[in-house]
Amino acid sequence: MSSEFLLSRRSFVIGSVSMTAALAGCSTVNTPTVVPVAAQRPIGPPDEAELEARYAAVEDGGHLLPAIPYKKIDPKYYRQRVIDPTGEKPGTVVVDTPGRFLYVVEPGGTAMRYGVSIGRDGFAWEGEGVIQWRQPWPRWKVPPEMVARDPKLKKYSIEAGGMDPGVKNPLGARALYIFKDGQDTLYRLHGSPEWQSIGTAASSGCVRFVNQDILDLYTRVPYHARIVVHQGSLQTAV
Repeated sequence: MSSEFLLSRRSFVIGSVSMTAALAGCSTVNTPTVVPVAAQRPIGPPDEAELEARYAAVEDGGHLLPAIPYKKIDPKYYRQRVIDPTGEKPGTVVVDTPGRFLYVVEPGGTAMRYGVSIGRDGFAWEGEGVIQWRQPWPRWKVPPEMVARDPKLKKYSIEAGGMDPGVKNPLGARALYIFKDGQDTLYRLHGSPEWQSIGTAASSGCVRFVNQDILDLYTRVPYHARIVVHQGSLQTAV
């Protein structure tokens, strides 16, 4: 077989592949989205047995946290793995303020999503920061602005030393403190005994979780993790 024929045949095959690719690029046929291998872990709400275990009563740090009546919470706010809607790097924490969700971005195209409550202070800040400090069973020290709004809280003021840790403490079982450029933003991620507030805009506080969820979040988010807070919706699918 002549070299001219082989060259001609090779050119024809390459040309055919190129033409096929060009036609595919113009095609209006939708191709299915390929889910990354790492994202083939269970997606969506867990089953009933897992929910029972996840939100059961738990002892932590000498405190007994009561079970969460999760059936009274909208299922979209259950802690669950979802396809990442944020586009951020793995390890980033993302707050979707209007959606009432917080995401921890995972490798492989997924994120762990938590239902949260956003308080008045939660609408006062957006942008990027770092989780500068983390505290198990924090004291609740009421800032002067909150005392001015509700003088009955003076006994829990910074000057008074705050409220002792416990299951009734508004900061719950864990608190993560957000800083920007080395300064405290006064923006917090924290547990709360008020499970019924999840998915709502609470009257005070920053970003509230049920205590069982803040315990889980605490294990996933290290010191100095990057956090991004959006006041505009991520337009997540629910």
